[in-house]
Amino acid sequence: MHVEDLLRLESLDLTLLWGSPPLLAREISGVTATDLEDPGRFLQRGEIVLSGLVWWSAADEEAKTDRFVAALRDAGAAALLAGEETHGTVPEVLVDACRRHGIALLSVPVHTSFRAITDTVYLRQWGDLSRRPADHYALPENVRGELSRLLADGADPDTLLTRAVAHLGAPPCYVLSATGRTIARTPTAPPLPARQAARRLKAAAPFAAAPASTTLRVDPDASPYGQWYLHLPGPVDAPPRMLHEIAEVFAQYRQGLLRRRAAARVPATELLELAAAPRPGSAPLPAALRACGLPDHGPYTVIAVSMGAEEGAAEAGAEALDELLRHLPGRRFATARLATGGAAAVIATDSGAPAAGAPAAGAPGAVVATLKGLWPTLDACDDATLPYGGISTPAAGPQELNGALEQARYALTAAVRAGSADGTAQLTAVEDLTTLDALLAGIPADVRTAFGVHALGPLADDTNPSHRMLLETLDTFLAHNGSWARTAEALHLHVNTVHYRIGRVELLTGRDLTRLDHKLDLKAALLCR
Repeated sequence: MHVEDLLRLESLDLTLLWGSPPLLAREISGVTATDLEDPGRFLQRGEIVLSGLVWWSAADEEAKTDRFVAALRDAGAAALLAGEETHGTVPEVLVDACRRHGIALLSVPVHTSFRAITDTVYLRQWGDLSRRPADHYALPENVRGELSRLLADGADPDTLLTRAVAHLGAPPCYVLSATGRTIARTPTAPPLPARQAARRLKAAAPFAAAPASTTLRVDPDASPYGQWYLHLPGPVDAPPRMLHEIAEVFAQYRQGLLRRRAAARVPATELLELAAAPRPGSAPLPAALRACGLPDHGPYTVIAVSMGAEEGAAEAGAEALDELLRHLPGRRFATARLATGGAAAVIATDSGAPAAGAPAAGAPGAVVATLKGLWPTLDACDDATLPYGGISTPAAGPQELNGALEQARYALTAAVRAGSADGTAQLTAVEDLTTLDALLAGIPADVRTAFGVHALGPLADDTNPSHRMLLETLDTFLAHNGSWARTAEALHLHVNTVHYRIGRVELLTGRDLTRLDHKLDLKAALLCR
């Protein structure tokens, strides 16, 4: 593919700002997106460079722009494609710098994504493979041509993989997701349970081949939750470049799949927005469910997840949740980011069969049991992030989705609180909230604090040594079911001292600890501290 070919594609709507015919005839070897001021060390000769121009501002001196373009020239970049979104237009100083250094410059309108350009280049390259000299590639020319046609025709991943390795003697081969889900396998590859596959991936060194097995990342730019792997469990006599080319085929397949899933996120977002409304209309919810491919009758289960508050955490949560739910064969679901942060999904829980080892499809808790079994595998995908999740009870119909979403959010808050306390990933179902402590864990932190302060009154000030002593006595008294003798024994006090301290607690809090409801109030206040 050549630079001028990009200008001929109406779908991209690119505009040539500067470039002589010889520059436009340059062949494109790949794509790099960057907003570094000096990207030269990351570029390969013949690549086009996509830049949103975040590195540039109107106050910059001309020398800064000159250095950027000079770095592209020195690295042998084929062209610069500059986005218009950041500044509304491509600055003239950049046009002048490209003219001086001999770099073709194309502008990218706001409605054209860099991902669309990247996909276009690599898909076109695969379409051109059979017409290029064979010594550039390790795959045989006829195999490259066949794989290109299969990609264009929308072949399923099993067929792609089988044909890609047929000339190697049809060895057992898999394409696996980050959580060990089998995306594709050859006829000679036996079924591989997800947990076993995940253990193999965890033990494998990405991009490395060993005599006993080979595991390659399919798309180096994918997130830890969206990554795919080409996995050959046995020895194979093939050049590494050949296996990398097969992995690149699945990188292209994956990008097409991501585009379709991104389109499906639009109706899913609308569905969750309707579900979040306290009183949605009777008609919109069933219509929104159908638009997501879900039945307009229940039951449904709602799950909410959080990956933290960092930038990009909501998208990571949606990707992780989408990957997790694909382990539920036959079940239909819709996943989207939440406006309040994190992500959520509505699952139709009356369809399909659960994974091996989970309860039968019609049994209560089938979805919950399966997802809890998979949660540690999801957690293992990224050592730097702890995933938290909350699951609702089944919603009987569309009108109960609002309550189910609130339940899932509440359970998620409880999971975050429990996980933050011991540094572990947590998935909490509403059914797990069977104790007062567990129930209170779902209450937002500021509400918990306010309740504790008002219920305990002056005792909430634990900077006072006397108050700390009274709190300890109260906690021990309640833990021993209001027994004066056992409390005195536990604290090594005389029973009269316990009576005195509890009397002080009652006076300062205005509670009567002979009453069960007042005991529960103060127990809850202690748990909320």
